[in-house]
Amino acid sequence: MGDRVLTLPNMISFVRLVGVPLFLYLFLVVKADVAAIVVLAIGGTSDWVDGWIARRLQQVSRLGELLDPLADRLYILATLLAFTAREVVPWQFTGALLARELLLLGSLGVLRRYGYGPPPVHYVGKTATFLLLAAFPILLLAAAAPGVATAAGAIGWGLAWWGLVLYWVAGAMYVVQAGRLVRAMRARRAGAAA
Repeated sequence: MGDRVLTLPNMISFVRLVGVPLFLYLFLVVKADVAAIVVLAIGGTSDWVDGWIARRLQQVSRLGELLDPLADRLYILATLLAFTAREVVPWQFTGALLARELLLLGSLGVLRRYGYGPPPVHYVGKTATFLLLAAFPILLLAAAAPGVATAAGAIGWGLAWWGLVLYWVAGAMYVVQAGRLVRAMRARRAGAAA
């Protein structure tokens, strides 16, 4: 793994990060829903592009491993809060996703106390993120275009609910992984003290 900063995958992640405030501005301030859908769709579909390019061009970097999940979480958080504010999704759905993030934040705090960084991203978590990022523009389309609302709503909510379930499954996997690391560190410390 490299420590280069200026790589094509990192640039894609930086552009994705810039898309978050742009989406919020378009959706909440200007209420340009079509443009917001486009920004959201590009941000969601480019999620896998940066990782694919990083592996293909051998430009995997530590910064990229941090930027990609950060961009994912910011897109999900910003979209959820904006969608909840404009009543595209119910607050219960937002609460369920935010509760998972709080669980992982607590788990990360425990890991840091024992000298560990964030655990590597698991494919279940990547799948959940992909499903959620695919669901959001479709749900927005359902809210903005009455002619396709029924079909887009069904597809969007199908993706969103599967994404929510897998998001929690991945969260549970991360907590179990963190628990194993902490137990192993405690056992090593106890063995060294004996």
